[in-house]
Amino acid sequence: MGQENNNSEKYLIHAGDLLEISVWREEYLERAVVVQPDGRISFPLAGVLEASGKSVSELQVSVTEKLALYFPDPVVTVSIKEIRGNTVYILGQVQRPGQIVMNPVIDVMQALALVGGTTPFAELNDIKILRRNGKSQELIEFRYGDIARGRNLEQNIILQSGDVIIVP
Repeated sequence: MGQENNNSEKYLIHAGDLLEISVWREEYLERAVVVQPDGRISFPLAGVLEASGKSVSELQVSVTEKLALYFPDPVVTVSIKEIRGNTVYILGQVQRPGQIVMNPVIDVMQALALVGGTTPFAELNDIKILRRNGKSQELIEFRYGDIARGRNLEQNIILQSGDVIIVP
Protein backbone atom coordinates (compact mmCIF):
# COMPACT_ATOMS: atom_id res chain seq x y z
CA MET A 1 0.00 0.00 0.00
CA GLY A 2 2.34 2.75 -1.18
CA GLN A 3 1.43 6.34 -0.48
CA GLU A 4 1.29 9.13 -3.02
CA ASN A 5 4.18 11.58 -2.70
CA ASN A 6 1.85 14.44 -1.71
CA ASN A 7 0.32 12.43 1.14
CA SER A 8 3.75 11.19 2.20
CA GLU A 9 4.89 14.77 2.75
CA LYS A 10 1.96 15.47 5.08
CA TYR A 11 2.28 12.19 6.95
CA LEU A 12 4.88 11.88 9.69
CA ILE A 13 6.38 8.45 10.21
CA HIS A 14 5.43 6.60 13.43
CA ALA A 15 6.77 3.61 15.33
CA GLY A 16 5.32 0.45 13.79
CA ASP A 17 5.11 1.80 10.23
CA LEU A 18 6.52 -0.41 7.47
CA LEU A 19 8.85 1.46 5.11
CA GLU A 20 10.50 0.42 1.88
CA ILE A 21 13.97 1.81 1.23
CA SER A 22 15.94 1.22 -1.95
CA VAL A 23 19.11 2.54 -3.54
CA TRP A 24 19.24 2.76 -7.33
CA ARG A 25 21.67 0.27 -8.90
CA GLU A 26 22.35 -1.34 -5.52
CA GLU A 27 19.91 -4.29 -5.42
CA TYR A 28 21.27 -5.58 -2.11
CA LEU A 29 20.21 -2.27 -0.54
CA GLU A 30 16.50 -2.74 -1.11
CA ARG A 31 14.74 -3.46 2.17
CA ALA A 32 11.42 -3.33 3.94
CA VAL A 33 12.06 -1.97 7.43
CA VAL A 34 9.76 -1.56 10.41
CA VAL A 35 10.09 1.56 12.53
CA GLN A 36 10.98 0.25 15.97
CA PRO A 37 9.15 1.28 19.17
CA ASP A 38 11.93 3.79 19.92
CA GLY A 39 11.24 5.48 16.55
CA ARG A 40 14.41 4.31 14.84
CA ILE A 41 15.23 2.14 11.85
CA SER A 42 18.34 0.22 10.91
CA PHE A 43 19.59 0.17 7.32
CA PRO A 44 22.78 -1.39 5.93
CA LEU A 45 25.74 1.02 5.81
CA ALA A 46 23.56 3.90 7.07
CA GLY A 47 23.30 2.39 10.54
CA VAL A 48 20.60 3.36 12.99
CA LEU A 49 18.54 6.41 12.01
CA GLU A 50 15.77 8.37 13.69
CA ALA A 51 12.60 7.95 11.60
CA SER A 52 9.64 8.71 13.85
CA GLY A 53 8.32 12.24 13.46
CA LYS A 54 9.98 12.75 10.08
CA SER A 55 8.36 13.00 6.66
CA VAL A 56 9.36 10.55 3.95
CA SER A 57 11.54 13.16 2.24
CA GLU A 58 13.31 14.04 5.52
CA LEU A 59 14.15 10.39 6.12
CA GLN A 60 15.25 10.03 2.50
CA VAL A 61 17.73 12.90 2.99
CA SER A 62 19.07 11.27 6.19
CA VAL A 63 19.63 7.91 4.48
CA THR A 64 21.20 9.60 1.43
CA GLU A 65 23.65 11.57 3.61
CA LYS A 66 24.78 8.40 5.40
CA LEU A 67 25.16 6.37 2.19
CA ALA A 68 27.08 9.20 0.48
CA LEU A 69 30.04 8.12 2.63
CA TYR A 70 30.12 4.85 0.65
CA PHE A 71 28.67 5.68 -2.79
CA PRO A 72 29.03 8.74 -5.02
CA ASP A 73 25.65 10.46 -5.34
CA PRO A 74 23.39 7.64 -4.09
CA VAL A 75 19.80 7.78 -5.35
CA VAL A 76 17.67 6.71 -2.40
CA THR A 77 13.94 6.09 -2.46
CA VAL A 78 11.91 5.85 0.74
CA SER A 79 8.23 4.99 0.67
CA ILE A 80 5.59 4.04 3.19
CA LYS A 81 4.54 0.49 2.46
CA GLU A 82 2.06 0.21 5.31
CA ILE A 83 0.85 2.64 7.96
CA ARG A 84 0.71 0.69 11.20
CA GLY A 85 1.79 3.03 13.95
CA ASN A 86 -0.56 5.97 13.60
CA THR A 87 -3.28 4.63 15.90
CA VAL A 88 -6.02 6.06 18.09
CA TYR A 89 -7.93 4.13 20.75
CA ILE A 90 -11.67 4.49 21.35
CA LEU A 91 -13.27 3.13 24.53
CA GLY A 92 -16.70 3.08 26.13
CA GLN A 93 -20.14 3.54 24.64
CA VAL A 94 -19.34 3.14 20.94
CA GLN A 95 -20.50 0.41 18.57
CA ARG A 96 -17.05 -1.10 17.99
CA PRO A 97 -14.54 -0.04 20.67
CA GLY A 98 -10.88 -0.61 19.91
CA GLN A 99 -8.10 0.93 17.90
CA ILE A 100 -8.18 2.54 14.49
CA VAL A 101 -5.33 3.47 12.19
CA MET A 102 -5.40 7.07 11.04
CA ASN A 103 -4.54 7.30 7.36
CA PRO A 104 -3.09 9.94 7.40
CA VAL A 105 -5.12 12.22 9.73
CA ILE A 106 -8.64 12.29 11.13
CA ASP A 107 -10.63 14.39 13.56
CA VAL A 108 -12.76 13.27 16.52
CA MET A 109 -16.04 13.06 14.58
CA GLN A 110 -14.42 10.99 11.84
CA ALA A 111 -12.95 8.62 14.43
CA LEU A 112 -16.35 8.14 16.05
CA ALA A 113 -17.86 7.42 12.64
CA LEU A 114 -15.17 4.81 11.92
CA VAL A 115 -16.20 2.82 15.00
CA GLY A 116 -19.86 2.86 13.99
CA GLY A 117 -20.92 5.81 16.12
CA THR A 118 -22.02 5.89 19.72
CA THR A 119 -24.50 3.64 21.52
CA PRO A 120 -27.87 4.98 22.74
CA PHE A 121 -26.43 5.01 26.28
CA ALA A 122 -23.49 7.31 25.51
CA GLU A 123 -23.15 10.57 27.41
CA LEU A 124 -22.53 12.63 24.28
CA ASN A 125 -21.54 15.86 26.01
CA ASP A 126 -19.06 14.20 28.36
CA ILE A 127 -16.61 12.65 25.88
CA LYS A 128 -12.94 12.95 26.86
CA ILE A 129 -9.74 12.69 24.85
CA LEU A 130 -6.54 11.71 26.65
CA ARG A 131 -3.37 12.95 24.97
CA ARG A 132 0.13 12.17 26.14
CA ASN A 133 2.53 15.11 26.16
CA GLY A 134 5.91 13.71 27.07
CA LYS A 135 5.58 12.31 30.58
CA SER A 136 2.25 13.96 31.37
CA GLN A 137 -1.25 13.57 29.97
CA GLU A 138 -3.68 16.23 28.86
CA LEU A 139 -7.46 15.81 29.18
CA ILE A 140 -9.46 17.39 26.34
CA GLU A 141 -13.22 17.72 26.67
CA PHE A 142 -15.45 17.06 23.67
CA ARG A 143 -19.15 17.90 23.47
CA TYR A 144 -20.65 15.86 20.62
CA GLY A 145 -24.02 17.60 20.94
CA ASP A 146 -22.46 21.00 20.29
CA ILE A 147 -20.78 19.75 17.12
CA ALA A 148 -24.01 18.12 15.91
CA ARG A 149 -25.73 21.51 16.30
CA GLY A 150 -22.93 23.35 14.50
CA ARG A 151 -21.52 25.02 17.63
CA ASN A 152 -18.00 25.04 19.09
CA LEU A 153 -16.60 23.38 15.98
CA GLU A 154 -13.04 24.15 17.08
CA GLN A 155 -13.28 21.31 19.60
CA ASN A 156 -13.40 18.78 16.72
CA ILE A 157 -9.62 18.53 16.83
CA ILE A 158 -7.27 16.57 14.62
CA LEU A 159 -6.24 13.47 16.55
CA GLN A 160 -2.64 12.53 17.24
CA SER A 161 -1.15 9.06 17.35
CA GLY A 162 -1.76 7.52 20.75
CA ASP A 163 -4.82 9.62 21.63
CA VAL A 164 -7.50 7.80 23.62
CA ILE A 165 -11.15 8.78 23.16
CA ILE A 166 -13.39 7.84 26.09
CA VAL A 167 -17.15 7.84 25.53
CA PRO A 168 -18.88 7.32 28.92
